[in-house]
Amino acid sequence: MKAHLPLVISVTSGKGGVGKTNLSVNLAAALAADNKRVLLLDADLGLANVDVLLGMTPPFNLFHLFHEDVALSSILMDTPYGFKILPAASGVGEMLALSPGQKISLLEAMDEFEDQIDYLIVDTGAGIHDNVLYFNLAAQERLVVLTPEPTSLTDAYALIKVMQQKHGVDRFKVVANMMPDMNTAKEMFRRLYSACDHFLSGISLDLVGVIPRDSTVRDSVMKQKPFVAIAPACPATLAVKELARNIQQWEVPNKLDGNIKFFWKQLLFRE
Repeated sequence: MKAHLPLVISVTSGKGGVGKTNLSVNLAAALAADNKRVLLLDADLGLANVDVLLGMTPPFNLFHLFHEDVALSSILMDTPYGFKILPAASGVGEMLALSPGQKISLLEAMDEFEDQIDYLIVDTGAGIHDNVLYFNLAAQERLVVLTPEPTSLTDAYALIKVMQQKHGVDRFKVVANMMPDMNTAKEMFRRLYSACDHFLSGISLDLVGVIPRDSTVRDSVMKQKPFVAIAPACPATLAVKELARNIQQWEVPNKLDGNIKFFWKQLLFRE
């Protein structure tokens, strides 16, 4: 019998303020609305705020798994939008400096959930810090979020460069967010593609989604609810739903890369 292999997707960026976490939350909600089983991991460990965008207050996070023997099933939280979240500890040190026994315990805990989800979405921190790189290395697909700001372009290139030159990662998917129009999105992607093509060798970049600038997005943040739930016909929602449909066409490799156990092994048992 063929094993069920969920797909692990990181949502990442070279800088903060590009709407990465909001995209992660709404993408999870859009996939869940298509009857997909989704787990969203808040991996922005220094500034974790998935729960804030959802108006939720998790009683536990991964810190409690390692230091207070709280079961992973008690840490996972159901959201009103059909997906689950896994809140992270406030500092990554405790999670990345685990004893062998703790690492084994986490892998065993994740085992029971591997057959229960279709997508693990990992909302990383921003930048090129070790924590961001480790989560991106462990993912099967990487969504780099780009905005019209020149600094977003520069920092996205820096992230891609470090991932390739230090870790050999050469495939990235790009989501253009907060775009005033399609021409701007295409131009920003073209500039990123040209820089990678000129200065880096063998990089594969795919523009997989364009999310328009939409006042509904800010309103949803203030209401602490996903815009795909409260404004199902707004431009941003339609774009995220299209991205979700796009993702569902991606092939899930029939190998360890991309399943949950592989993700945690990469993260916890790295050199």
